[in-house]
This record gives sequence, C-alpha cells and structure tokens, in this order.
Amino acid sequence: MHAGPVTDQTRPRLKVFVTRQLPAKIEARMAELFDVTLNPEDNKLDRDALLEAMRGYDVLVPTVTDRIDAEMLAKAAAFGGKLKLIASYGAGVDHLDVHAARQRGILISNTPGVVAEDTADMTLALILAVTRRIPEGMAEMQAGGWKGWSPISHLGGRLGGKQLGILGMGRIGQAVARRANAFGIKVHYHNRHRLRPEVENELHATWWESLDQMLARVDIVSVNAPHTPATFHLLNARRLKLLKPSAVVINTSRGEIIDENALTRMLRAGEIAGAGLDVFEHGHDINPRLRALPNVVLLPHMGSATIEGRIEMGEKVIYNIRTFADGLPPPDLVLPSML
Repeated sequence: MHAGPVTDQTRPRLKVFVTRQLPAKIEARMAELFDVTLNPEDNKLDRDALLEAMRGYDVLVPTVTDRIDAEMLAKAAAFGGKLKLIASYGAGVDHLDVHAARQRGILISNTPGVVAEDTADMTLALILAVTRRIPEGMAEMQAGGWKGWSPISHLGGRLGGKQLGILGMGRIGQAVARRANAFGIKVHYHNRHRLRPEVENELHATWWESLDQMLARVDIVSVNAPHTPATFHLLNARRLKLLKPSAVVINTSRGEIIDENALTRMLRAGEIAGAGLDVFEHGHDINPRLRALPNVVLLPHMGSATIEGRIEMGEKVIYNIRTFADGLPPPDLVLPSML
C-alpha cells in the first residue's frame, strides 16, 4: 500500500516564529500552513526574545533588524533548541552568521531577486532628488518662502552625459544601469567579477578593475553591493577623497560600506557635492551633523518598500518553508561558499 501525496492537510505543521509584522495576506497564508507565532505590534525583538524563539520553534523568520550571531546560535543549542531553518525575509544575510548556523545543522534561506527593480527605482529617485535639488525646492514651497521664478534659482545638474559609477553589478546594479541608460547617463562599474561581454554591451557599461580609478572619473557613485567583511568601509576616507568635488554619492544597499563620518566631514567641507542615502552605518542612529546638511537626501530604508515587493518576499519565505517541510533543501538556500 502506497502513501498518498503530501498535501497541506497531511504535511506536518511546523512551528514558525515571525519576528516582525508582515503583509496581512502573507500572515494569513502562514496561519493556514504552519503553527505560526506572529508579531502584530511589530516591535523589534531584543536578544532574549530572539533566543527564546530560536529554542522553541522549528523555523525562524527574521528580518534585517534581527542580528543572529554565533553566540546566540550556541546558546540556543545549549538549551536544547529545535531550530532547523532560518527563513530570512529579505535578500541580504549580513545580519546572520551563515557559517555558524551551517556548523550547527541549521539551514538559512533568503528572498533574492524580488526587490531589484524597486531598489533600482529608488536609486534613480535619489539621483534625481540630489542632482536637481528637489527636497530644497519642496521645503521652500512648504514653508511658504517661494518668491517666484528666477533664472538663477534652484540650479541643479543635468543628468544626460553624466558618468555613473556603480559599485556592485548584481541584479540591482544592472537594474540601475538600465534606468541610467534611459536618462543618457554613461555607465561604469566595479564588481568582484566582470560581466559577460554580451551583458556589458546590453547595459552599455564599462568595467573598471580598479575601484580607485573609477571613482576618480565619475560624477555619481551608486553603492549596490552587499555588506561583507570585504566591503566594510570600502568607500573609506581615502577613496572618498578620490571623488570630484562636484560628485554625488548614492547608497541604497548597506550603510556599513561607506565610512559615514568621513562622508559627513567631506559633505560639510564641500569636498563632495551631495549624497542620497537610504541606509546608514549605524542603523537608525544617524549622525546629527549628517541630518543637518542641506546637500543630502536621507530616507528611512525605503528602497524595497513596495506592496508588491513585500508580498513577493513573503511568498518566497513560504515556499522555502514548505519545501523544507517536504524534506528538500529550500530553493533559496544560502551557503557559506556563496558569501
């Protein structure tokens, strides 16, 4: 006698802990499929609360705000933790110790490829906002201070013909390049590996093996690389000084890639013309001197914040968990060798 196919009704209901509030559609589907604990207040959990979840659940669904390191994994294991899968809600995994999890037999999955277009949209929005001084104009209008049109007021820069240097040419970097082409911006890039010639030709992109040489030649720098030990402060004080005084720095990736103090000093001194930042080196603890500058546009990590993107991320999380429940590796399994 053969067993019937595995269905939602016959599949064992895994105990799943979700650390932050997710779209209602996703939470409802999780409640149908799993024995799920949600966070309806959307409070950021402290280490003790995270540790408790890691001990008592089969699957943890964290976000970028949840840092899970080797010490936490060791403590969870020491107290008989049953955690077997960390199904992260997001593409980045720099908040997770992938190596330590793997050593303890815990799998990690993520949600790659979902928000590339959304983040690229925000990158171009920041480029436009900084170079065309849009927030300054909005502030003047909202304060009622506009005195009428003038030929020399609110002068920004023309995007057509500008040189854009993309740091990191993965899915998001390539999506940025396609948008830049539409604006007549010339695309340069620095990446760990050079793209195939046909992709370079499609994107009209010039590869620079030397990051230093690229930085010295571009008008706009867009950071679209993941945060790893190799990319921490990749744009340090020395490299930032290679930029033209008229250059603009855009970051929709990870704040740790830029030395934020050095960037702030140079913006204040007029050694860099402006910056558009959606992420920050110390999370939401932003340097007050940076916040006070008129030549920067600061956003609260909105790059991937679209309804469509958040739902697609949740659907990927669910698919990874369901596949794991069937005894198979999650489709978006993250391996230490990938980092």
